[in-house]
Amino acid sequence: MIENLPPCPKCACEYTYEMNALVVCPECGHEWVPAESSAEGDGGTEERVVKDAVGNVLGDGDTVTVVKALKVKGSPSGIKAGTKVRNIRLIDGVDGHDIDCKIDGFGAMQLKSSVVKKA
Repeated sequence: MIENLPPCPKCACEYTYEMNALVVCPECGHEWVPAESSAEGDGGTEERVVKDAVGNVLGDGDTVTVVKALKVKGSPSGIKAGTKVRNIRLIDGVDGHDIDCKIDGFGAMQLKSSVVKKA
């Protein structure tokens, strides 16, 4: 239960009440989920910003360069520094691995944004 209910976003009525997962305004009848109203009030959706090793903002489809040699399980050589990776995809990965990509000679894998720089 929410202790301090937000005022109605449509009519600014202070007498809102909770009904299951919704907050309801008795004056205008507007119903909303409280989490949505806080995101709207803050100026939009919160988008996660992923930055590379030098601070550049990365986006889906970017080309990046690996900045340090990486060991890969099952591979005798690993990924060398300077390897270009094209068409990356940003994800919410495990253990800080936030880039999904395909690397020539290695196949599909996930990388950390801290070991790449925007090309």
